[in-house]
Amino acid sequence: MSSSVEEFRTEVRAWLRVNVTGEFAALRGRGGPGREHEAYPERLAWERHMAAAGWTCVGWPKEYGGRGATLEQQVAFHEEYALADAPARVNHIGEQLLGPTLIAFGTQEQRERFLPPIVAVEELWCQGYSEPDAGSDLANVRTRAELDDGGTSRSSEAESGGEWVVTGQKIWTSLAHESDWCFVVARTAPGSTRHQGLSYLLVPLDQPGVEVRPITQLTGTSEFNEVFFDGARTRASNIVGAPGEGWKVAMATLGFERGVSTLGQQVGFRRELEAVIELAKRNGAAADPLIRDRIAQAWIGLEIIRGNALRMLEGVAAGAPGPEASIGKIFWATWHRELGELAMDVCGTAGMLAAGEPYELDDWQRLFLFSRSDTIYAGSNEIQRNIIAERVLGLPKEVRP
Repeated sequence: MSSSVEEFRTEVRAWLRVNVTGEFAALRGRGGPGREHEAYPERLAWERHMAAAGWTCVGWPKEYGGRGATLEQQVAFHEEYALADAPARVNHIGEQLLGPTLIAFGTQEQRERFLPPIVAVEELWCQGYSEPDAGSDLANVRTRAELDDGGTSRSSEAESGGEWVVTGQKIWTSLAHESDWCFVVARTAPGSTRHQGLSYLLVPLDQPGVEVRPITQLTGTSEFNEVFFDGARTRASNIVGAPGEGWKVAMATLGFERGVSTLGQQVGFRRELEAVIELAKRNGAAADPLIRDRIAQAWIGLEIIRGNALRMLEGVAAGAPGPEASIGKIFWATWHRELGELAMDVCGTAGMLAAGEPYELDDWQRLFLFSRSDTIYAGSNEIQRNIIAERVLGLPKEVRP
């Protein structure tokens, strides 16, 4: 590893050691999947504290407010952040998904308008992809958007102050109830099918015609939401790429989603596995040879997850991860679900009882219940298998009705 990467890692570690203290010390380990409700205002304040010190969007080019960190430095940042047990980020979707998408595909006007508030954690974003009849099958979206250009031609739509009028429903929209904006994949070409005729729109949520309904999950919390658009409006210029290029832009966003932050995720997984091992030692479950075998398999799987993440980063270095990213996603999602099952078996019968009234869960119960969703969100296992089969292995495409 180069000295510049080591120096950067040391700088990150030192800053976290000094700053995850005082008013922020109680935030260690707070938040994360299934626990996004924990200390949300405090974590938002923490992230704005990071922004003031220049530690948000570290991988973005300096001209857009980032640090211009190399890929290796970004890996170091995410690993050190996880190792410090710093609180889960609230601005992940804006920083890791939309920001890189706008840098790659957005206009200069869009970059100047939307990137600074993401860097400063002043505007939060959510992702409007999945729909009730188009979960992981993004090409089947039915949400539509029509251009109201006030009677002017499409070529002058931006200058005319025209607007896109959005109607439809999105589901499983993470953190929509805390977000200011949503990037929405909508069908803008009437009569189009599949991935043709889609566009990628930036839509404000605080307006008439938008309703956000939290979805109560098995954990009793509501990280996911339904979002209803009933004539919601956004400026005609708030389209990323040209009309009809939404599929290309949306796929690039998914590639950015499976970028360098996955190595930080792997550090968190390792911490969870180590905690399961310690629990098994304390309560005697480790004496069961079947439990020991499953722990060994989990450890091997964790190493495979890291190997997949490193291999995927080769695609990031080339521009964006290719369909091989699906291999990593399906593997870590299945592994994490099985870790939740292992944790409950290590807990034994005690794991069947809620920690308190009316429905208070301990960490192991929450891990078991929420990790069921890992194989569904961000592309279900079934869809990932199709991608691997068709785009990686070159097998014939699935017959579609």
